[in-house]
Amino acid sequence: MAASLVSSFTVPLVSAVLGAAIALVFLAGYLRRKRAAIAHIPPTETAAAPDQPKHVRPSNQAQYKKGHLRPHHHAADKDAAKKHHHLDVNTLRGHTDSVTALAFSNDACNLVTVCADGAIRVFRIDDTSSKSFKILRINLPAGAHPTAVTFSEGSSSVVVAAQALLGSSLYMYADVSAPPTAENKLQGKLSPPEIKWSHPKIHGKESVLNLAAARATHGSGDGSTIIISCSEATDIKVWHGKSGKEFGTVDTNQLKNNMADISPNGRFIAAAAFTADVKVWEIVYSKDGSVKEVNKVMQLKGHKSAVTCLALLPILSKLLLHPKMVPFEYGTLM
Repeated sequence: MAASLVSSFTVPLVSAVLGAAIALVFLAGYLRRKRAAIAHIPPTETAAAPDQPKHVRPSNQAQYKKGHLRPHHHAADKDAAKKHHHLDVNTLRGHTDSVTALAFSNDACNLVTVCADGAIRVFRIDDTSSKSFKILRINLPAGAHPTAVTFSEGSSSVVVAAQALLGSSLYMYADVSAPPTAENKLQGKLSPPEIKWSHPKIHGKESVLNLAAARATHGSGDGSTIIISCSEATDIKVWHGKSGKEFGTVDTNQLKNNMADISPNGRFIAAAAFTADVKVWEIVYSKDGSVKEVNKVMQLKGHKSAVTCLALLPILSKLLLHPKMVPFEYGTLM
């Protein structure tokens, strides 16, 4: 019985001793690392010169006397920020909030931007080295927040998608590249444009993710501008750029869209959506050049996750898909 009593006290005692020994080992290692880290800290100027009075400033600050401002290099910093890349030619200013979308005109002489402040701005950028650019500002109706924009009819018109409480609307502004009047020319601003057509609640209450435009030059197309609007739901609508007529609607049936694009000749529409497949539709034109119908022609597979971005390119027989910067070649679409 005495032996069992001794054994019952010995086991906890041995465990406690071993635990204390392990804790001491870890504590000693921690203190050793802290001591080594402190030893590697470089001495400060005050520590290096302990005899120096506290009111004496270091030599690099003593040269600035009381009442004299220290030199600033804001101009140099601005120039360095402006020229952060050797191809950076200019900066467009004038927005009062974040820019939500933008688009170039076909002639690359105009750039349109839409801003969270509810305004559209058209920049005349034919001379990129200019210190100031002519700006046309278009104010959308109150409560409308622009989400997408594209040029129509070359660079003469702009189509804007704006989100409001009741849903998204399309607005087409004409004559955005008209020459300035004598009065506005002195102010560096263009004449205000007119709204040629508009459509409310084009995708119900869903927002428009992007707009894309192309000239109908394939087959019997009449060369007019075809515009597609891609909603955040599953529908994509096809519009006539000049008249605003709706040609048709296609449904991706893929839970939600990510974006859509139209080929430069106005023949194909491609959509990136929630699934790993890319669906492609073909626009069929009638003999008079108008849109006859929109038919699904193929479904591109091969991705392992949702496709987030795509682009239909001219000349190259390639559809660039961007799930994770991985291109997909097909060679028969264009």
